[in-house]
Amino acid sequence: MYVGTLSFDLLLGDVHSLKEKRSLVRPIVAELHRKYAVSVAETGNQDLHRRAEIGLAVVSGDTGHLTDVLDRCERLVAGRPEVELLSVRRRIHSADD
Repeated sequence: MYVGTLSFDLLLGDVHSLKEKRSLVRPIVAELHRKYAVSVAETGNQDLHRRAEIGLAVVSGDTGHLTDVLDRCERLVAGRPEVELLSVRRRIHSADD
């Protein structure tokens, strides 16, 4: 069994309130969950207007499939024009860890 995680550090565009921030972050979280069946949530910077941290995790029995899903998730977030992807942290854990 393998567990892969991604943590995205995002800079949001012209956002002036937490309500506007939610209107940008929630659709990204929902799309990741719907398209790739990953566990995903906003995991940090909840009190900042223009920054967001999104974390996701996926479990698989095959590292190839795991890497493919993580790559697709990263491309989806990087391709969103309303956010700037500042950094991505990727980790893969095995049952032997």
